[in-house]
Amino acid sequence: MPKALAAARNGDFETALAIWEPLARAGDARAQNNIGACFAGGLGVPRDADLAYRWLSLSAEAGDPVGQRNFASLLFKGEGITPDYQRAAALYRKAAEQNDAEAQDMLSWMLLEGDLIEPDFVEAHRWALAASENGSAASMTRLGMLYHNAIAVARDPIEAVYWWGRGARAGDADGQAMLGAAYHLGSGIARDPIEAFAWLLRARGGGSALAAPFFDVVRAALDAEELAEAERRAAMPLSETADPSQPASERNEQ
Repeated sequence: MPKALAAARNGDFETALAIWEPLARAGDARAQNNIGACFAGGLGVPRDADLAYRWLSLSAEAGDPVGQRNFASLLFKGEGITPDYQRAAALYRKAAEQNDAEAQDMLSWMLLEGDLIEPDFVEAHRWALAASENGSAASMTRLGMLYHNAIAVARDPIEAVYWWGRGARAGDADGQAMLGAAYHLGSGIARDPIEAFAWLLRARGGGSALAAPFFDVVRAALDAEELAEAERRAAMPLSETADPSQPASERNEQ
């Protein structure tokens, strides 16, 4: 398996598939997932929804969390097959319960949106928190939105900024947009137009539509020197950005 994964990472799917196929036919759930993912994504083989379904369903039924998540994604997207959102959500939940961060994030989103399955805001918060603890930047931003909009939790602008900040520094463009908006408005954090524009620049560069309502307004309020400083900050590695916020648990200890 390590040799196959190394080959796949180098784009040599022919070698990877040659290793995975006998393992998958022998019942190895992760190899079944890997073959199914190749057919789903057209990686080294032509896209084939039926074969993707076959191999991913075997992996999921064997209890592999990655197989469950990828099979859920296939059912959710419905590319070449009929979408099945309820079954997708059930599979995401199974993978989430095995601590798969991507499944936790997706399940949280589905439960929050409530368009495809019955909404459950408390569960949406629970899974967003779990995914965040596992490094999901999108779920960090979602937690900020929950605290900002008082969904399943009491409204807390400082906690919202804390989670937007985590999502922003983890590379989530929407988290960067909301952190920039918070700095612009002085909501949950001291107002700082230069820092606001630095984060909005990052957010727009990352494709976040949430930056649009604030971008021109914040830019217009800065002079040439301030704009240059914002651009300098926006070009800094995310690991070097400051984190002035604190989570509620730390604030309550003071």
